[in-house]
Amino acid sequence: MTELKAPRAEKRPVATHIHGVELIDDYAWLRADNWQDVLRDPDVLDPAIRAHLDAENAFCDAWMADTVELQAKLVAEMRGRILEDDSSVPLPDGPYAYASRYLVGAQHPRLVRTLRDGGPEELLLDADALAQGKPYFSLGGASHSPDHKLLAYSIDDTGSEYHTIRIRDLDADADLPDEIPSTAGGVAWAADSRSLFYTFINDNHRTEKVLRHVIGTPASEDVVVYVEEDSGFFCGVDKTQSNRFIIIDSHDHETSEVRLIDAAAPDSPPRLVTARDTEVEYSIEDDGGDRVYILTNADGAEDFKIVNAPLKNPGRDNWIDVVAHEPGRLILSMSIFQGRMVRLERVGGLPRIVIRELASGHEHAIAFPEEAYSLGLSGSYEFDTNIVRFTYSSPTTPAQVYDYDMETGERFLRKTQEVPSGHEPSDYVTRRIQAPTPDGETVPVTLLYRADTPLDGSAPCLLYGYGAYGIAIPASFSTRILSLVNRGFVYAIAHVRGGNDKGHRWYLAGKRENKINTFSDFIDAARYLVDNRFTSEGRIVAHGGSAGGMLMGAVANMAPDIWGAVIAAVPFVDVLNTMLDASLPLTPPEWPEWGNPIDSVEDFERIRSYSPYDNLTTQDYPPMFVLAGLADPRVTYWEPAKWLARLRALKTDDNPQVMHVNMDAGHGGASGRFDELKETAMEYAFALKVMDRAN
Repeated sequence: MTELKAPRAEKRPVATHIHGVELIDDYAWLRADNWQDVLRDPDVLDPAIRAHLDAENAFCDAWMADTVELQAKLVAEMRGRILEDDSSVPLPDGPYAYASRYLVGAQHPRLVRTLRDGGPEELLLDADALAQGKPYFSLGGASHSPDHKLLAYSIDDTGSEYHTIRIRDLDADADLPDEIPSTAGGVAWAADSRSLFYTFINDNHRTEKVLRHVIGTPASEDVVVYVEEDSGFFCGVDKTQSNRFIIIDSHDHETSEVRLIDAAAPDSPPRLVTARDTEVEYSIEDDGGDRVYILTNADGAEDFKIVNAPLKNPGRDNWIDVVAHEPGRLILSMSIFQGRMVRLERVGGLPRIVIRELASGHEHAIAFPEEAYSLGLSGSYEFDTNIVRFTYSSPTTPAQVYDYDMETGERFLRKTQEVPSGHEPSDYVTRRIQAPTPDGETVPVTLLYRADTPLDGSAPCLLYGYGAYGIAIPASFSTRILSLVNRGFVYAIAHVRGGNDKGHRWYLAGKRENKINTFSDFIDAARYLVDNRFTSEGRIVAHGGSAGGMLMGAVANMAPDIWGAVIAAVPFVDVLNTMLDASLPLTPPEWPEWGNPIDSVEDFERIRSYSPYDNLTTQDYPPMFVLAGLADPRVTYWEPAKWLARLRALKTDDNPQVMHVNMDAGHGGASGRFDELKETAMEYAFALKVMDRAN
């Protein structure tokens, strides 16, 4: 491990002063001054920065050279668990049923449809053909017009998440001249099938306005429908389930505001539902008649409640509780169908679906008996229907797609995820354990391991964590992780504070002034796994990405001896500098999550106390594998690059800390369902190598 020499970035100290504190950043030069241009065209990156990133990749390749065969084997294994000619269950809409389908060997899907009751399949879009010759390609979204004659779709061919919308004439099987650049990728069609709404992304990569495009006119003539004046807010477009209204949603991480446009009158101005109120969130659906239903945390409903109001006057003064707030029952989402409400909620850390008859208020729930599982609504094109579709899986159970008849209570299994190379659920064990913390909480930990794995402390463990934005990590089936589990790893997910796995309070308890709980929860979960002989100290590979990469950086600083290795994907590790730079894409919108260190001394000191980059110190660090994307607008490439540069200058160990920078991708890594496996294989090969399981 010591023969290869890791790159050493030149120190070019830059001093800044804020709140009476001098901050010295030796590696600020790795941040490209023209980062906006780099997102659109990676070739304009400063040659000195590119040389350093190339050196990181060369070091990574050299250190990982003895795992090349292992990586190929892992890719083959993971690919063998993918049904190459897979397809989705067709989703009906009027005369047609729409689906996606893969051909054998294809990286990207085909979008297809048949007549509702079956018949010959019609090809609408071949994303794999569109991707040919492009180092990166992502199909951002696709939406057919209400008259089923047009398809709006969007593509991103750099990884920067700037999507170009195009319109396909389905009868002619050809694109129209319409081309709309710099969008978020999604569209909402007006009822006339000639107008559509979309969100524009500005040069700072923020969704600042909603526009209306009329088919056959140039994008330069598109009408600005709404402008979000607050740089800390995102905005987006959607439609209600009834298809009656276009939704314009403005929000940050704790406050929201909704406007509606009559889909049958696309020229009409947006109508405000109720004005934004700090820390009050709400989303809206209509019942197809004269009332709207609103999911909200207003009036102290920490775990959310559902209200309704008259469509003519939907403001907060007219909200009437329909599903009252119940502490410990977190309502995650709500849909309204003709005469019924469907909501997804989580109780006791497990999800369930509840069907409610709007007229009578009668409810019944759909739940499952496993100790840990994932449950999700799959959406519907239609409003007047008895059928709701959902997907179920667990760490041992492949995904199952069900159609559920809300009237009769019958459940129809439409698809079970096929694992071509074979999978026997009884070979594996899924458990949900609770790790105690010093402040009296318990952290849920989901476990997956082979039934024959010895639980005597000898097994290596991959411990995954995220813990931000109120996002829960589902206990779902993953074909990829089986490549580690089948080699004797215990796979664990620590559902730490900062997610909403135990309700909204669990999120608040790991947010802003409580952020340190996210890090200590992860460490406490690791120690509990050690104490209960699932693994041993030094046998745990900590794994997280994005905000979970911040978690990786923090726990590497706080408790380096526990980890046998750390895998950090696109890690948000330069928190203080990023939150001090209001020009960056996500900085103002992220202040409600982390705090605003520009305006608040308290926020500045708190972020400074845990920011992984700023808290690197002279100590041993575990082996690390780091992933970054050059065109990443969310966690810019220079965050992990600076982090590793400073870590190497301070560390006292001989452990390898290597980084792979995808020069052709962004936050999500490689595109294509098979190319994605190559980056996962690199992560797993690293874990297996440092845990002496590479054979």
